[in-house]
This record gives sequence, structure tokens and C-alpha cells, in this order.
Amino acid sequence: MGERRERIIEATVELAEKGGFEAVRLRDVASHSGVALGTVYRNFSSKEDLLVGALSREMILLQKAIRRRPPKGDTPLERANAFFRAANRGVLSRPNFARAVIRALATGNPEMHEATASFHDDNTALIAESIVGGAEISDRDQQVAAILQNVWFASLVGWAGGLFDDAGVTERVQVAAEQLLG
Repeated sequence: MGERRERIIEATVELAEKGGFEAVRLRDVASHSGVALGTVYRNFSSKEDLLVGALSREMILLQKAIRRRPPKGDTPLERANAFFRAANRGVLSRPNFARAVIRALATGNPEMHEATASFHDDNTALIAESIVGGAEISDRDQQVAAILQNVWFASLVGWAGGLFDDAGVTERVQVAAEQLLG
């Protein structure tokens, strides 16, 4: 099922990038990926589930990239800012997909709670690893990373809603990082 699931996820990403959240319809994902609609439903319960599945794949790729090439900097602040610059480049480079995923994560759907929590936890861990630059992660480092993750996610939600541009996301996270790490 792994190869079919990957085709389903890839179709989801392509459709979302073309037309955003509304373009991700399970029947269209099935058609675009060359699988039966029942196969899509056996693997994913909703479009939100599809989009969060696609995000999970993206998080795995981000984790590998960050661990292969950790953010550079002499201080925790410099490394945190380097992390967010890279993360923003990755997320904001596909704006329709990013908006669709943010909408899926922010639905408040109880079925999505576990996947949403997993995204936040995984990203918080990457932020903490970036902050410490190979040193042991303390409770404070973990708390700072969680706060920065929350600021970043809230900034992405604001960006998705048109409150500010790409630079506004980076600026808000950098201000928070300076307050916590500067």
C-alpha cells in the first residue's frame, strides 16, 4: 500500500498547489493518482486528513534536511532565525498548498487533533534541536521552542488569512525569538 499511498499524497499536493483547499476533493485525488476512490477512503477519512498526510511527508523531508544540514549560527538566536528562514522558504514557496494545509490543521475537527498535535510536537523538536546546536535540550529550551512554534503557526495562520505577507511571518517569529533568546 506504500506506493499507492505515496501517489495519493503526491496527487493531494499537486491539486492543493493548483487550486488550494477547495481543489482537494477525494474523487479528484483518486482520479489524479490512478487509484480507486475506495482506496483513498481506506487510507484517509477526509480532505483534511489527506492534507495533513501530505504535511506529515513534508515534515519527514524537513527533519532529514535539518538534521543533514543544521541551521548555522554562533548563538541560539542566530540558529533559531536560520531555522525559521529555511522553514518559511519551504512552506511559503508553495502558497496554495501551504494555505490548504494550514486550513486543514486549523479546522478544530476533533478527528484531526492527533495529527495536528504531532505536527506541532515534531516541529517543536526541530526548533529545540536548532536552538541548542547539538547540545543537550533543557526544559527551558523545550519551552522556548514550543512558544516559537506557536508564534510561527499563528503567523502562518495570519499569512494564510491575508493579514501580512511572507516577510511578516519571518518578522514576527524573529521578534519573538529575540525576546526569548536575545
